Amino acid sequence: MTDQPATVRHDASQQRYELLVAGKPCGIAAYLEDGDRLVFTHTEVDPSLSGQGLGSTLAQGALADARRRGKRIVPQCRFIADYVQRHEEWQDLADPV
Repeated sequence: MTDQPATVRHDASQQRYELLVAGKPCGIAAYLEDGDRLVFTHTEVDPSLSGQGLGSTLAQGALADARRRGKRIVPQCRFIADYVQRHEEWQDLADPV
């Protein structure tokens, strides 16, 4: 895991969640808003940060925000789909693809 602070920011105008490491954008989870659902279409993290758990930080931040906002999610993106499948606490948010 990186020793630099990582945060997740929602950018509604771009329909994505951004992963910031030490304040620098290092990843995104893109979605399309469909009524009360967020259809996650693509997730990526800077390859130089691979293996540090930052993709999970991004997924968790995005899903937590979706829950706070009362949204359902549709995990079309393989990374988000796999994350939800591995983490039972998020499965109640997911609608079928």
